[in-house]
Amino acid sequence: MLNKLRPALGRVLTPIGRGVARTGVSPNAITVVGTAGVMAGALGFFPRGEFFWGTMVITAFVLFDMLDGAVARVTGKISKFGAFLDSTMDRVADAAIFSGLMIGLYRDGRQTLAGVALFCLVAGVVVSYAKARAEGLGYTCNVGIAERAERLIIALVAAGFDGLGVPYILALALWVLAALSTVTVGQRFATVRAQALADPAPTPPSAPPSAPAPPSTAAPASGPGPEAAAEPGPEPVPEQESEPERRA
Repeated sequence: MLNKLRPALGRVLTPIGRGVARTGVSPNAITVVGTAGVMAGALGFFPRGEFFWGTMVITAFVLFDMLDGAVARVTGKISKFGAFLDSTMDRVADAAIFSGLMIGLYRDGRQTLAGVALFCLVAGVVVSYAKARAEGLGYTCNVGIAERAERLIIALVAAGFDGLGVPYILALALWVLAALSTVTVGQRFATVRAQALADPAPTPPSAPPSAPAPPSTAAPASGPGPEAAAEPGPEPVPEQESEPERRA
């Protein structure tokens, strides 16, 4: 849903990206540093129950990570590897956030909510994988009411207020996020299935025509043919008896 705001957000980030680009920092370095900061905030603060400060650190590095695309556009360093790295690091950051939440909730005695956080982690992975796999097959899958931006906003805002002592807000947010993630998975499955059914059925390749049988190369049978057998041969000459030896 928030993807519709990307053009406006790009116009805001482009001037900042120009300033960052003058420092010589590469877009890939921004991606890696941003992900490392998110992991440090999520796994360093959330497991200890410090949800507010963890949210502050994570939010700062998430905003920093958003500059990689702007720097890439300004410097002309847009590449397929950069897109691959950015998408992969996003999955790592999401896993760190929800893993930290799960550990912190479990240690705080809120085991049920820890299980819901684990469900949100798995559902988020499925949401992202479904889109990537669909696009790999040539389908479009830009649907869903809870994409990555929505999931992060809901989880981080609720975690921050929970760290300030607001009751029930984190529980409500995680249950809502679990439901929205499930609906998003269903939406993407339905969208890809509709496109797959609309594809024409592939025609099986026709069998190649069979080659004619090669002529026989066997040698003709030996012996006289029928014409030779019918032709009469010369009459036999009778043998003459030999005269007895003369004695001397």
